[in-house]
Amino acid sequence: MRRTFYTFNVFTDTPFTGNPLAVVVDCEGLSEQRMQTIAREFNLSETVFVLDPLDPVNTARLRIFTPTRELPFAGHPTIGAAVLIAQLRSPEMLGRAGLGLAIEEQVGLIACTVRRQKGGAWQGSFILPRLPQRLGEAPSTEAIAAALGLQPADIGFAAHQPSLWSAGNPFTFVPVASLEAIGSVVPNRKLFSKTFACSGSLVFLYTQEVMREGSHVHARMFGPGLAITEDPATGSAAAAFAGVAVQFERPEDGDHLLIIEQGFEIDRPSMIHLRLQIEGGVLVDASVGGAAVMVSQGTIEA
Repeated sequence: MRRTFYTFNVFTDTPFTGNPLAVVVDCEGLSEQRMQTIAREFNLSETVFVLDPLDPVNTARLRIFTPTRELPFAGHPTIGAAVLIAQLRSPEMLGRAGLGLAIEEQVGLIACTVRRQKGGAWQGSFILPRLPQRLGEAPSTEAIAAALGLQPADIGFAAHQPSLWSAGNPFTFVPVASLEAIGSVVPNRKLFSKTFACSGSLVFLYTQEVMREGSHVHARMFGPGLAITEDPATGSAAAAFAGVAVQFERPEDGDHLLIIEQGFEIDRPSMIHLRLQIEGGVLVDASVGGAAVMVSQGTIEA
């Protein structure tokens, strides 16, 4: 059976940058095993399948697969799929006010907004389905440095120390002292999986030194546990990073915008917008957003 798919670059408005994504929309009769096979064939960090919602009041249901397994939640598939659904179903309603969508994922119901900016860029955002949670203790600084090919002195800056957080997927967050150090990271294959087993070998490195004016954080993400050598942009990590930012930066009450740049070291520049709402010194709401651009469309026999 021929099934329609689209490919997007997410967290960018420029084709062939950002994070690639495949979205399959004709999913009737597809088994979980078949979805996994299709995702392995596309061989992108994630492939998303758009299904009818379990609750008809909602917009759609998504299932998200890496080449090796299904994920309960992921950021760039949520944004890319939401932008496509809005384009296909309600293009006349897309304006600066935005179109709201209710997306079902395994992690829960996700409220998304899609709008078209002046100049033609499509923008998607979603409210975090769950606030970040602090997990256990991170590995030691010495173990982290050895696994990343760094020196212990390269780990940490200001109040920031390694930590474990999840907003749907667990990550080890590693603060790195400089842009030079984060750019020199070469993971040690023998040590990496063992050191970061606590987060399923998902590691998000970040520094406050940036490449692009206007950015607040420069990041890299390595995920060999998901068959991802290095991810160009990681929305689920940005979601969990909201907890990191609040813990170590102690922002004042009010709304805050953090712009995270990622993917520069692998020639896939990506810009992630993370919005935080703080009340009484506590994170009460957060959202992740960015642009998405369609690159191709076609059919696959599956």
